[in-house]
Amino acid sequence: MQPTRHPDRFVDRHLGPDARSLEEMLSLLAVRNLDELIERTVPAAIRIARPLDLPAGRSEFGLLREVAEIAAKNQIFRSYIGLGYSDTVTPPVILRNVLENPGWYTQYTPYQPEISQGRLEALLNYQTMIEDLTALPVANASLLDEATAAAEAMTMFHNLSKNGGNAFFVANDVHPQTLDVVRTRAQPFGIEVVTGDPAAFDFVRQKIFGALLQYPGSDGGIKDPKPFIEKAHAAGALVAVAADLLALTLLAAPGELGADCAVGSSQRFGVPLGYGGPHAAYFATRQEYVRQMPGRLIGVSIDAQGRPALRMALQTREQHIRREKATSNICTNQALVALMVTIFMTVYGKQGLRELAEHNLAKAAYLRAQLTAAGAKPLFTGPSFNEFAVALPASAAKTNEKLLAAHIIGGLALSKNYSELGENAALWCATELTTKSQMDAAAETVKA
Repeated sequence: MQPTRHPDRFVDRHLGPDARSLEEMLSLLAVRNLDELIERTVPAAIRIARPLDLPAGRSEFGLLREVAEIAAKNQIFRSYIGLGYSDTVTPPVILRNVLENPGWYTQYTPYQPEISQGRLEALLNYQTMIEDLTALPVANASLLDEATAAAEAMTMFHNLSKNGGNAFFVANDVHPQTLDVVRTRAQPFGIEVVTGDPAAFDFVRQKIFGALLQYPGSDGGIKDPKPFIEKAHAAGALVAVAADLLALTLLAAPGELGADCAVGSSQRFGVPLGYGGPHAAYFATRQEYVRQMPGRLIGVSIDAQGRPALRMALQTREQHIRREKATSNICTNQALVALMVTIFMTVYGKQGLRELAEHNLAKAAYLRAQLTAAGAKPLFTGPSFNEFAVALPASAAKTNEKLLAAHIIGGLALSKNYSELGENAALWCATELTTKSQMDAAAETVKA
């Protein structure tokens, strides 16, 4: 007996019409079959005359088995790259009830958001927690990622600018991926992007309407942004600070330092690395700029019965409002990831997040000490958080080849973006998931 097709098919369960329904619809349209329907409705000039060169279809179970076999080939290495991405614990309560729950992960844009009060409450809590960490009065319900959030800050400042400047300053220790997106976003607006050392920037020679600082910097160093912010304000410019949320539990908040806007990634609050995304970005700013703020703002209102109710108080994306009224067309939000971040912050609490930050700080200090003992030299003597730059005993490229052979992804070679640091310079990162034995093994491999 020949094998038969499995009766439980994905197509049957997820596409509505069955054979009988299809016959009824074709009869109503007075056509014999789907091919005749296409002949009558789709112009021949845009149709492909030949059959599609596709393999035979697979059953859902067969495809899942094949994908599992491919996934089993993956090898799990310990990564020390960093650069704004930190391996983190996803608490089981979040993994089980949110990330793996189709009730949450299948949702997209809520075009009638008020029917889901629970979801709006979670996003409102996200906004409130971001406001607390950044010390700024207004935060939106998340954006796509840190780089696009920084680009949104630039365009918001451009719209608000009153000093006549058309240049935007980006500190030389801003993450390179962020700088790339800012430059791309600046092109259609005709904005000049200027990079350099904030401490040496001359506000008299170069008029700027806004600036972006990294806190801590892309080299791991923590510099006080307040002096630059004060000089920028005196010159009529606005300043955005791209800040590490976990580091803000130990550092002065951007709002306290005088920043007009704070942006960054929420990834390190329980969100897996996921090969680079999705990672919700946060965006917080001053109350007077709320009408120019990108994204969505969840607010508290009153329903028809006089009871408190949540609603979408502000939407600035051209998809939702008249294009001429929109302040952005790229401000996709990450509601699922923002929900994970909200629950993560709730699970840990204020004191728990501070202890987690201290734990990361201690891990990085241990790794730096071990690498130093192995012959590496710290490139900066100032304070850092969980990322730091060192000059390795050999070139970063050769060292990383040796580490890769030991199933270790070493620190990021910095020479590509910071050639002045030399070919031995590398950025290393340690998190709560980096164990002592792993750090010892990495340092021993560097030394060998």
